[in-house]
Amino acid sequence: MKTDVVECLLCPHQCRLAPGERGSCRVRYNREGELHSLVYGKACSLNLDPIEKKPMFHFLPGTSILSVATAGCNLHCKFCQNWEISQADPENLENHDFPPEKLVQRALSISAPSLAYTYSDPIVFYEYAYQTAALARENKIRNILVTAGYINEEPLRRLCRVVDGANIDLKGFTEKFYREVCSGTLKPVLRALEIAREEGITLEITNLIIPTLNDDYDQIRKMCVWIRENLGPEIPLHFSRFFPMYKLKLLYPTPGETLERAREIALEAGLHYVYTGNIAGSPGEKTICPGCGRVIIDRAGYRIEAVHLNQGRCGFCGREIYGTWS
Repeated sequence: MKTDVVECLLCPHQCRLAPGERGSCRVRYNREGELHSLVYGKACSLNLDPIEKKPMFHFLPGTSILSVATAGCNLHCKFCQNWEISQADPENLENHDFPPEKLVQRALSISAPSLAYTYSDPIVFYEYAYQTAALARENKIRNILVTAGYINEEPLRRLCRVVDGANIDLKGFTEKFYREVCSGTLKPVLRALEIAREEGITLEITNLIIPTLNDDYDQIRKMCVWIRENLGPEIPLHFSRFFPMYKLKLLYPTPGETLERAREIALEAGLHYVYTGNIAGSPGEKTICPGCGRVIIDRAGYRIEAVHLNQGRCGFCGREIYGTWS
């Protein structure tokens, strides 16, 4: 018996949609028995950013990156800083026609060495991100994903083959946190991190520390040990400061000492490159060589003060430094 119900196999939600229904992301829908995207080539945000803002600290430091987003997200984090677009229906935003050819041409015209698929989540504009990244690569433009990593294995592996790097949000380290705060689950994100590592792209991780919700030091320690054991000690980890917004406006900003203690825990757990973000003047802005302990990339906010690298190696002791440097 023929049915017009379709199942979206892109992410772990695997939404089953009757004709006219949209998925949890609000941008993928069943049109007469076929799955379609409402946001292909429809950019709601396009900006030239410092690559450090993504944050990517181990990928072409000091360069600019053309950043694009569409409406929608397949998670519903109560703390989302871009909720105006990630939690919006696309028809309620001002969208601009930027098909892959036009987007790549824009990057070429401003000599941007990289494109970032970011702000909402590139998972939900998968086809748009994939085809743009493939075309960008043909034109010698690098591609970066900034994503929550809530995606199934096959489409992620396919996407990794046309991108060069990713910053994946590891939002917490318990299923309870993911279920209650993000409307998702932890296990697929951990698997996505493993896949990104296996596929050989330059990987960095961000963990936003939210007071009372995921700031338990024992859980942070377990997370850091998992990263070291499953991804390797050289994968950069960014602890980011939370500020009240969206559905968590009654919480307080993350204390600076919480971020500094988290960084200490990560270093004690054996991670080599640990950073603190959204907090000015922190020593966690600098890249330090795990071999000689010297500062090899000195940052002040998004500004690069000095780089001591020689063909991907520490300019002082010669140790190889994880990342993409040229």
